Amino acid sequence: YPTWKRTLTRRAREAQMKRFCKAQAIQRRLEEIEVTFRELEQQGIKLEKLLRDEDGSPADQKTQWMNQLLYLVQKKNSLMSEESDLMIAVQELKLEEQQWQLDQKLRCYMNREESLKTPEDRAAEQEILVQLLEVVNKRNVLIHIQEEKRLSEL
Repeated sequence: YPTWKRTLTRRAREAQMKRFCKAQAIQRRLEEIEVTFRELEQQGIKLEKLLRDEDGSPADQKTQWMNQLLYLVQKKNSLMSEESDLMIAVQELKLEEQQWQLDQKLRCYMNREESLKTPEDRAAEQEILVQLLEVVNKRNVLIHIQEEKRLSEL
């Protein structure tokens, strides 16, 4: 077994583990965001009730509650933006994995001797190339979405 094949196999496993760890971290953060959403929602409900029910409260108290409510909305919007970024990252990881799998299939076909390939092999190779191109284009679209979002936030 040539050294370069072992190296490629090891690097592929490392990349796959890296994607897996990143996916787990994203999943944990999405769960944390969901919990925080619920907490913010409960706090918002309490503040809204206070604002509606307390007609005799001083104006300063109402202003303070309104400011707290606006802060909660701002925090929720920030979390929604982060959640959106994480969902894009999840899509990117899926496409990376898909690209890796297609790349492996394509390597199998390309490593075969040209004279030994059947017409079905050539057709399958072309189909994999088309699929690989689609995946690369989808990843490119995600990168453009991220870039547009980053520029709009600036």
